[in-house]
Amino acid sequence: MLYNILFPLADQLSALNVFKYLTFRTGGAVITALVISFLFGPVVISMLKNRQPGGQPIREDGPESHLQTKKGTPTMGGCLILLALTIATLLWADLRNGYIWVALGVTLAFGIIGFLDDYIKVAQCNSKGLPGKLKLSLQVAISVVAALYIMSQMPPDLATVIAIPFLKETVINFGWMFVGFSVLVMVGASNAVNLTDGLDGLAIVPVMIAAGVFALIAYLAGNSVFSGYLQINYVPDSGELAVFCGSVIGSGLGFLWYNAPPAKVFMGDTGSLALGGALGAVSIITKHELVLAIVGGLFVLETFSVIVQVISFKLTGKRVFAMAPLHHHFEKKGWAESTIVIRFWIIASILALVGLSTLKLR
Repeated sequence: MLYNILFPLADQLSALNVFKYLTFRTGGAVITALVISFLFGPVVISMLKNRQPGGQPIREDGPESHLQTKKGTPTMGGCLILLALTIATLLWADLRNGYIWVALGVTLAFGIIGFLDDYIKVAQCNSKGLPGKLKLSLQVAISVVAALYIMSQMPPDLATVIAIPFLKETVINFGWMFVGFSVLVMVGASNAVNLTDGLDGLAIVPVMIAAGVFALIAYLAGNSVFSGYLQINYVPDSGELAVFCGSVIGSGLGFLWYNAPPAKVFMGDTGSLALGGALGAVSIITKHELVLAIVGGLFVLETFSVIVQVISFKLTGKRVFAMAPLHHHFEKKGWAESTIVIRFWIIASILALVGLSTLKLR
């Protein structure tokens, strides 16, 4: 909004030229989202506490310690994330850019699904929420619409292709199967972040790390000179997503202030489904879907642990892990919560560096 209003006035006031720079507007989005989180955080948390006397329902089959340490903590903190993220994006992004609207649309739509899930859990005082099939169906429907819109905005030679990391100019054309692949990326990323969100601060920092990586990727992929030098696909107008990713980072930082151990609020499905969907949408637009699997490798690992646990138990009646997802396994092994969280942050940082290396190692 500020770009659309102020940059045209740069001829009269040269100082307004700063609004044409993505780096300036991305920084503005980070700060704005952070300030909004600080301003509205106490209000949002107070409202959630008043409406959730018992806090988030705790899984009875989860770690026993959570029944004492997590009980009474309100959920739906993702509302704060979405509020800060949305306002910051609308203020600092070029609102004529279609990619901004589809990324924001996927984020808010997935957030609404998560909100309904959280609301049912709190209202019925159980940890089940929306029926799994309904939740998945809604996510798939939203992802299909988003994928078709993204394809319509892409140059024809890029609309249905997937780039292969580490291989120069190597792409695979999926044709209309690209819609299914895009759905898999967005829905998979959304639910992977949701599975990771089980300890104070565990999910939000890796999300911010991934958003930082994709802010850089979007900036480079949207610049013909940089993309040509790095030999990555040039996606016109995708650079604007750096502003959106900046909003994710700023809102994540603000939320972490309240989610740091011991958490005053949980993001719930409202935040985790939305943030995962956001990362998936950005990766598709920038043509770095497979890089997301590297950068977000922690989320992949958590999801894989659940899949392995379920398959093993159904086939053999035995469990591979003491408890799934993986972070609960280490809790059962006696690791302190802070130890698990910080070590998982380190893993996320290492994987982000590996993901960034794909930009040059080709």
